[in-house]
Amino acid sequence: LTEVDVMKIRKFVDLSWEISDNSPIYPGDPEPKVTTTHTIEKDYYNLSGVYVGTQTGTHVDAPYHFRNDGETIDNMELDFFFSNAVCIRVTDKKANEKITMEDVMPYDEKITPDTIVLFNTNWYKTRGTEAFYNHPFVAGEVAEYLVEKGVRFIGIDTMNADQSGGTEFPVHDLFSEKRLMIGENWAYLDHIDFDDGLYIAAFPLKIQGTDGSPVRAVAIQIEE
Repeated sequence: LTEVDVMKIRKFVDLSWEISDNSPIYPGDPEPKVTTTHTIEKDYYNLSGVYVGTQTGTHVDAPYHFRNDGETIDNMELDFFFSNAVCIRVTDKKANEKITMEDVMPYDEKITPDTIVLFNTNWYKTRGTEAFYNHPFVAGEVAEYLVEKGVRFIGIDTMNADQSGGTEFPVHDLFSEKRLMIGENWAYLDHIDFDDGLYIAAFPLKIQGTDGSPVRAVAIQIEE
């Protein structure tokens, strides 16, 4: 038996936005569109057309997102997208406030190599308001610390791991340089009501030669 074979799944928690015409996007990104192309009444089956940007809704960024020589999403190994995880609670953060080392250090012992690190700001609840775009963000020194700890994947429930609207993107620059992954526009991290046995699965579409992909991000409680 493999390690996965002897795990017992106790709970799933959906961490994803639905894909629709109203999916949250970074200003200037392609606007999503979901249309009906075939119906049972006319064509004997239902079929839809879906147009989304690679960064639409709940998604992951491949290194190519910020480096022309970075790896594209189709070439990232699948083990990036399933691992044990720790959820850092920073729900007291205000608009445009940094997530700092002081916020992260209480979780230091739980952050081990290959751990997926999530930042729960609850900012996803501002979707549909102007506040959504003025979210908390990860400080550059926190990103450097996580990389030194062996973290390969971070996820956050804001539209951007870096501060939006600026010209500097230290988290994206570092993770692209180091061939690592970032997940953004996640949601419902506050629904994760357990710490032990927390795993994350967030597999991208295998879109050739691109900078990222929408994902169905899921938290899984596993009894080992």
